[in-house]
Amino acid sequence: MSIPQITPTLLSEGRGKPVLIAGAGLGTGAKALWIDAVPFLDDFQVVGMDLPGHGASPASTETFTMAELAAGVVNAVEKLRAAGDIAADQEVYYAGVSLGGALGLQLGLDYPEFFAGIGVICSGAKIGEPQSWLDRAETVRASGTPTMVTGSAQRWFAPGFIEKNAEATTRLLHTLQDADRFAYAHCCEALAGFDVREQLGEISTPVLAIAGGQDEVCPPHFAEATAAGVRNGRAAVVDSAAHQAPLEAPEETAKLLREFFLAG
Repeated sequence: MSIPQITPTLLSEGRGKPVLIAGAGLGTGAKALWIDAVPFLDDFQVVGMDLPGHGASPASTETFTMAELAAGVVNAVEKLRAAGDIAADQEVYYAGVSLGGALGLQLGLDYPEFFAGIGVICSGAKIGEPQSWLDRAETVRASGTPTMVTGSAQRWFAPGFIEKNAEATTRLLHTLQDADRFAYAHCCEALAGFDVREQLGEISTPVLAIAGGQDEVCPPHFAEATAAGVRNGRAAVVDSAAHQAPLEAPEETAKLLREFFLAG
């Protein structure tokens, strides 16, 4: 077990504004997933955080837990502060999708004072079953991430979205195809060990749980359970989206995050 290295990517300028850390899910990259939503998040300096072996982040060489992954994200933010890339006195928010959303809950548990607000998008306090994640890890280790492309395309997007948005979907699926197979497997193993349903009441950071109305992986009742379980939570549904709301409905997803995070 080890704390993985996470490489941030600046998605929008705006030093001196509140910072939004934008996290991505298994097989996706922060830039590919969030870039269409960035123009609607102009109140923030947006920084993408890729999972190990995805996008800009180097591949992990050892297995890691969700808690160790959360530590890697906090380390990356602290380095940005130390380097002056983000202002030390600005509030920092986090919003992540799928595995990235689950990571948000882990961040809320382990670093209760670090983030001013957390967005949990197309995610939940437990995703799938442990054995299915372990089986997928073994498949990808043996055969590579391209074996996941067809199934992921079916799960990720609402019906008809691929045909109408070829550039955006191709961009995201290329991230999956290019992801490091071993790091992808490590992420699967982290998800296999993730279940914080009984700990949600410990999370004091305000949480917005956003579901895709057509998401079969993490349906809307996942978001409702998350919002009801934390101390200060709200649930919302993006009706047109499946499992990748910032890509499928960038303006609506951004509006929900802006209104929740900046309400105070």
